[in-house]
Amino acid sequence: MDTMKLLLGATVALLLGALAVSWQGMNTGVKNTPRDELARLQKQVDELRAEQDKLALERQLQVLRNAPASVPTPSANAADIEAMKAQMEAGKAAIQKLEEEKAKRDAKLADAEEGLGDQRKLENSDTELKRARMISQALLMGRVKEYVEDAQYGGFVTFDVLMPDQVQTGTVLAIRRKTGILGQLKVSDISAEGAIANPLPGFGQIKPQVGDELILPPQY
Repeated sequence: MDTMKLLLGATVALLLGALAVSWQGMNTGVKNTPRDELARLQKQVDELRAEQDKLALERQLQVLRNAPASVPTPSANAADIEAMKAQMEAGKAAIQKLEEEKAKRDAKLADAEEGLGDQRKLENSDTELKRARMISQALLMGRVKEYVEDAQYGGFVTFDVLMPDQVQTGTVLAIRRKTGILGQLKVSDISAEGAIANPLPGFGQIKPQVGDELILPPQY
């Protein structure tokens, strides 16, 4: 900073000296000053002005570099605090909503478990109710396509196989209608088009119909 002050002072001194010489020449009436001498003085003046501008610009840049970092104003700090408060409130609201949803799910689960417990109690005292539940929950193995009556062989059923891994020749299937079983069939043949099953003894008077469901007989 001291070097810059010295340079700036020297520049000003030279400029003042040049101006004094020019003023003295005009006052003494020197009219025969050579043109080249005037040009040389004018050039020096221009160079001194340029150097002075350059030094002033460098001084401004140095002042900016040495300026301390801006300190957040109280208003900026207050805005940041308010933003943080808003985020905290939003987080609290989200947590409260999750807790409410969990409470609702827990209540529904408790009701379902209570209802299942009541059902088990009823089934313990009512065998038919337990049997109906097991029939309704049995996996669907096939569906009846046609029932063919045959006086000689007792008739047979053709059906679509829905669970090939569970149905083979010799598999015993039960015909399910709603929550009851009409009777049982034994698979006698399986092909790409479907399968054939024959009624087993004890089949009831109700005949199989198209669309009847075939399941594995539940073990009750």
